[in-house]
Amino acid sequence: MTSPKKQGLLREASHQIIAGGSAGKTNFRFQIQRGTSDPHNYKSLADCFRTVFRNEGIYGFYKGILPPILAETPKRAVKFFTFEQYKKLLSLTGLPAGLALSVAGLGSGLTEALVVNPFEVVKVGLQANRDSFQVQPSTFSQARNIINADGFGLRGLNKGLTSTLGRHGVFNMIYFGFYFNVKDAIPASQDPTLEFLRKFAIGLASGTISSCVNIPFDVAKSRIQAPQPIPGEIKYRTCFQTMGLVYREEGIIMCSIVLISMPRCLLLLLGGAVMLLVYEYVSGWLNKNW
Repeated sequence: MTSPKKQGLLREASHQIIAGGSAGKTNFRFQIQRGTSDPHNYKSLADCFRTVFRNEGIYGFYKGILPPILAETPKRAVKFFTFEQYKKLLSLTGLPAGLALSVAGLGSGLTEALVVNPFEVVKVGLQANRDSFQVQPSTFSQARNIINADGFGLRGLNKGLTSTLGRHGVFNMIYFGFYFNVKDAIPASQDPTLEFLRKFAIGLASGTISSCVNIPFDVAKSRIQAPQPIPGEIKYRTCFQTMGLVYREEGIIMCSIVLISMPRCLLLLLGGAVMLLVYEYVSGWLNKNW
C-alpha cells in the first residue's frame, strides 16, 4: 500500500509536471551567418523568407519542427518540476530566499539542457540543410546519421552541450529568480484582472531580461551545432571560444544577431510571460481541485 507521504510526493510531482507541460523556428538561419562576405547571407527577415521559399519551398519553413515538438512538453515539465524540487532542497540550506530562487532556476536550467540538447542537435542539422528539394532526411534518419558518424558524445548527439547548459542555465536563473523575487516584493491585488496584469507585466520583464542576456549563448550553440564553414575543419569548438571568435570576426552585432528578428523577440518575450502565468494558474487549480 502506498504511504501517505509517497502519495503526497507523487501528487505534487504530477501537479508540477502537468502544469509545466501545459506551459510551453528559432531565427536560426540568421545566427549561423558568418559576416557580411558570405554570399548566402540574408539581408533582412523578409529576404530570408523570400529566399527560403524560393529555394526550398513552403516545407523549408518547417524543417526541424518535429524535434522541438517532441521535446517541448517534457522540456517544460522538466523545467518547472526540477525548479520546484531544487527550491525545496535549497530552502533547507539556509540560503536567503531570493538567492535560493535564482540558484534553483540555474539548477533547473542545467537539468533541462541535458534533456533538450540532443533534440537541438537534430533540429539544427535539419534547419541548416538548404537542399530541401534534393536531400532532406527525416528527423529520425538525421538522428541516426549523427549517431552513426559521431556517436552520442560531445562531437555527436550532444555537440554544443556546454553552450546549451549556458543558454538554459543563465536563462532560467534570471527568469525564475527575477519573476518570483519581484512578484513577492510587489503586493498582490484583490482584483483578479489587476492581479493577472501584475503577474503578466512581471513575467514579461523577466522574459525580456533573461532573453537578452541569453543571446550570446544561443548564437554560440547554433554555430557549434551547425555544419562548420569549411568541411572537415572545426572552427567553432567551445562555448566561450565561439563567442570570442564571433566577436573578433563579426563584432558585437553578430553576437546579438537574433535581435534582427523583432517578431521572434516579441514571441519570445510574450511566451516567457504566458508560460509562467499558465504554470501558476494550472498549478493553483490542480492544488485546489486534485
